Amino acid sequence: MRFEHLIEINSPKSTVQSVVTPFTREQLWLGLMARLQTPQRFPNGPDRCDWREIEPGRFERTVHFGQHVLHDEVLTTPNERMQFTPQAHGETSPIQLTISIEVPQPGQMVLRFVYLALREQTPEEAYYNDYRHSAWLHNDRDMVSTLREWLDSGELNIVSH
Repeated sequence: MRFEHLIEINSPKSTVQSVVTPFTREQLWLGLMARLQTPQRFPNGPDRCDWREIEPGRFERTVHFGQHVLHDEVLTTPNERMQFTPQAHGETSPIQLTISIEVPQPGQMVLRFVYLALREQTPEEAYYNDYRHSAWLHNDRDMVSTLREWLDSGELNIVSH
C-alpha cells in the first residue's frame, strides 16, 4: 500500500501571497521538527512524546496515546525531508511516513507526504485503506494549518546570531 499527496505551502500566484504569509524553507523545517519532537502540540496529537537524537539526523521516539505506546525512528535531512519508520506493533503492517519539502517552481513550495506499508497488508487491513487515506490527509492539512498559525504569531521566526 502506498498513498501520496501534496499540500501547497507557498503559491507562485501573487494574489494568494498577499493574503497568506509565505514560509521560508527554514521556518517550515522548524515546524516539521516540532511535529517530530512535540507532536502533542498538534490537533489529534499524542498525550506525550519522548525522543532522543541517537546521532545527527537520527531520532528514536516513544509516542504515548493513552495506554497505547508506539516506538519509531525518524531520519532527517535538514531542510529537505524526514522519514518516520514505526516498529512493528502486533500483526498490523507498519506504515512509514516520509515528508519532503519540494520547490517545483520559483515562488512555490509544497510538502509531499508518502505513506508506505512496510509489509504485505492483510485483506482486513486493506479494507480500511480508504479511511486511512482520508484520515492522513485531514491530519496533514491540520498540521499545515497549525504551522500557519505559528508562522502568523511569530513562533516560527528564525533568530540569527
